[in-house]
Amino acid sequence: MDFFIGFFLMNAMPHFVLGTWKARILSAFGFGNKQNITYGLLNFGFSISLFMYKYGWQGLGSNGIYLGCLFILIIYFISGNFLYKIFSRDQGSH
Repeated sequence: MDFFIGFFLMNAMPHFVLGTWKARILSAFGFGNKQNITYGLLNFGFSISLFMYKYGWQGLGSNGIYLGCLFILIIYFISGNFLYKIFSRDQGSH
């Protein structure tokens, strides 16, 4: 079960990031930004659900690797659109 917990968590990252950054990647819902963001969130939900089923809330404190990955993913969920707007601006010629 630990394999699937990690698999779903790490699969959430590229789909959510590339969906936010408007790149084309195939997901279970097809191509497209919204489809990839939705698929990333679904993978995130599967991962957190499996983790809670196996370890419970107290398991988060004792599993540093999962907690670190979860923290990075949540920070990107919060700031991803903002970061896209900053880094996708036309910089012009220097």
